[in-house]
Amino acid sequence: MKSKFIYYSLMLLGSIGAFSSCTKDAANTATDTTTTAANSALATAVASTGSIAIASISLSGSTDSLYLVGCMGKRDKKDTVAFSALPATVAAYLTANYAGYTFKKAFSVKDSTSTLVNYIVAIQFNGNPVGLKFAADGTFVSVLEQRIGDDLKHGRRFHEGGPFGDRNGHPRDTIALSAIPAAVSTYFTANYAADTLLHAFVTHDSTYVLISKNNGLYATAISPAGSLVKRALIDNHHGKIASVTEAALPAPATTYLTTTYAGYVFNKAFSISKAGVIQSYDVFITVNNTKYVVAFNAAGTFVAAKAIR
Repeated sequence: MKSKFIYYSLMLLGSIGAFSSCTKDAANTATDTTTTAANSALATAVASTGSIAIASISLSGSTDSLYLVGCMGKRDKKDTVAFSALPATVAAYLTANYAGYTFKKAFSVKDSTSTLVNYIVAIQFNGNPVGLKFAADGTFVSVLEQRIGDDLKHGRRFHEGGPFGDRNGHPRDTIALSAIPAAVSTYFTANYAADTLLHAFVTHDSTYVLISKNNGLYATAISPAGSLVKRALIDNHHGKIASVTEAALPAPATTYLTTTYAGYVFNKAFSISKAGVIQSYDVFITVNNTKYVVAFNAAGTFVAAKAIR
């Protein structure tokens, strides 16, 4: 009788072990299936948006990939390229527009006939990644929109709390002139007493960018501690400077911004007039995490662009 009890006990333990093993296998299978589905969804999104991964970023303790969107067509092929192999015009453009940049990586993109279509170049500027598209001859084409993998996979341009949360159009980086820290305002007043402050931004690295007028339009970047980071003349037209809404910009200017700076966020715009006639427009935008000012003539034709922070 005792031997039968031992026999059935062993059988029961074996059954429990087998059930436990089956449960673990089922759980592992479910996890593998979920992971495979997620990877498949991401791969589909990457192909459909012509995206290229350029870096890994940390988000609230987890890691995700950062993608440049709109790099290539569905039938195009990419290949890595050394900086030295890029057209000289690419290096010249980067030096002129992103002073102090660090090169990260570059790709050549060819179509189904192996014809070179364009170059994709990723750089680091003021601590932020920037992706740019250049034509086959090295002519600048556009600044590429960035998305993290999770947003790309779910068809989102951004999500609240993510690295590109300001794409909802709310300029949370704009601050009142009265809210400029004392150290920043003291430095500015002491060194640019003739300037009249018009607008202020605070960047992701806590640098304050002050827009002012003084026989032209200036952007002055100052650290929270009150030291100069950079000062740039944005527009040397003399005249009356007035704030302009995004809707009031000439149509060609809006078209250029949409085409050249995918996913940009409008921050502020000014017109400069002389004798009641508009001479130029200066538009401040944020693209991914980099601030630009884009200048247009009175008709809305593009004149120049500068990365200011």
